[in-house]
Amino acid sequence: MNIIIINGPNLNLLGKREPEIYGSATFEDYFEELQKQYSTINLSYYQSNVEGELINKIQEVGFEYDGIILNAGAYTHTSIGIGDAIKAITTAVVEVHISNTFGREAFRHQSYISAHAKGVILGFGMQSYQLAIQSFLS
Repeated sequence: MNIIIINGPNLNLLGKREPEIYGSATFEDYFEELQKQYSTINLSYYQSNVEGELINKIQEVGFEYDGIILNAGAYTHTSIGIGDAIKAITTAVVEVHISNTFGREAFRHQSYISAHAKGVILGFGMQSYQLAIQSFLS
């Protein structure tokens, strides 16, 4: 089984950025834990701060992988292009957010991804990614 985690803008700053919201762990450290926990899965990771690069990656893996876990960060609320890319592919996408976006600023309540995703997981911290992996194993 091939699953990729795709993270969007500013998620490369996890562990440094707003630790009261996002925690103090880096994503790379957490990803290593996920790889150990799910050693029978080919689990890969991609991060970019650039919208077009995220769309390119979604299109690259979106017809061959078994699952995409996508945390598009702020692009969730602004990118019709990412939403359209998800709509165009055949691989199932689970939208993930570390924080509860509905408990934050009003502009974060809108998602251009949710309508095209298999499901949405938010508000469980880094564990949101683990829950998304579990959704592909069920």
